Amino acid sequence: MCAEKSHDKKPNFFLSMLGNKCARCRRGSIYKTKNPYDLKHFMEMPDYCPVCGQKVEVEVGFYFGTGYVSYALSIAICVASLIAWWVFFGFSIYDNSIFWWLGVNGALLVVLQPLIMRLSRAVWMAFFVYYDENWQQLAAEKADHPQPLLSKAS
Repeated sequence: MCAEKSHDKKPNFFLSMLGNKCARCRRGSIYKTKNPYDLKHFMEMPDYCPVCGQKVEVEVGFYFGTGYVSYALSIAICVASLIAWWVFFGFSIYDNSIFWWLGVNGALLVVLQPLIMRLSRAVWMAFFVYYDENWQQLAAEKADHPQPLLSKAS
């Protein structure tokens, strides 16, 4: 009985999203480079997941909606930095602390922008591509029976 049971644990949803992993198998990277600050190549994605074969760009223009996710993440960072500034430094009408916070918050958002953009794509993919426990079997079947090429008939 135990020999039949797979001991592969299901990867954590949030950790796989934070690690920019494929939403279907939660194991393959959806970016070609791991470094988000390699600004020439940080948004390059392979055509298919290297582990399960899931198409990374599900359809043309699929990632246009990531602007909404990126905006929400940026607002969350702004609120968190506002609360942290308030707790550690405080705000007063007698000094310029609000302007200092605005400057620090703006710099923080600029520095974190590559991370936010990559994370928003991983979150967007997780909205539409669901984890499949049988991804190994489906990937093997796909490898055994590749899709035929469509002819260019007019």
